[in-house]
Amino acid sequence: MICEKNIEPRRAAWTRRGRRAALPVLAAGMLTFSGCSDMVRTGQASSFLVITSLTGTAGGHTESDTVLQSDVLEDNGGLFPDRGNATFTLQMKDVQGAAPSPNNAITITQYHVEFVRSDGHNVQGVDVPFAFDGGASVTINGSGGSLTGFTLVRIQAKQEAPLAALAHGGGANTITTIARVTFFGHDQAGREVSVTGSIEVEFADWAG
Repeated sequence: MICEKNIEPRRAAWTRRGRRAALPVLAAGMLTFSGCSDMVRTGQASSFLVITSLTGTAGGHTESDTVLQSDVLEDNGGLFPDRGNATFTLQMKDVQGAAPSPNNAITITQYHVEFVRSDGHNVQGVDVPFAFDGGASVTINGSGGSLTGFTLVRIQAKQEAPLAALAHGGGANTITTIARVTFFGHDQAGREVSVTGSIEVEFADWAG
């Protein structure tokens, strides 16, 4: 199941805060999306993005999955960032209108990652890693497209609370979160567009 939310970037911070109380209970092994019934497509752009796939790749590995098992410490004591991969399709708001033109293509320029927990313990740097922003540069046209290899979990997060305390735990201690990833961009006429997806991230020292 894929859910998407298209909002104006200047309202994105308000939306993220407002959605915390409505966060659904996380079931183990499931990809969970917030606000799935609220399809918001505001803004001036005539096109919007739909996230058709959002996966994670653990640092030092090549396999991607819809649930990311993030290792806070590798066997050799090294640290690696975890990567995200998103696939998009481009849709028109006017379903009876013409097919997307080159002006309707959407260029993604940045993204925001925020971690939350289903138990409501969401203090950054105490219960969950700090939120962060990253840059991107990819254009999605009528045939769709993807953004691969963007940072989903930073190295810094594995050196800070609360993840650093999980090191040498052999997987006995785990913090399960939902990473909300919001992509920001614009169509070729400069009109702003954003879309949000979520992926479960399980933090532990899996190797021990």
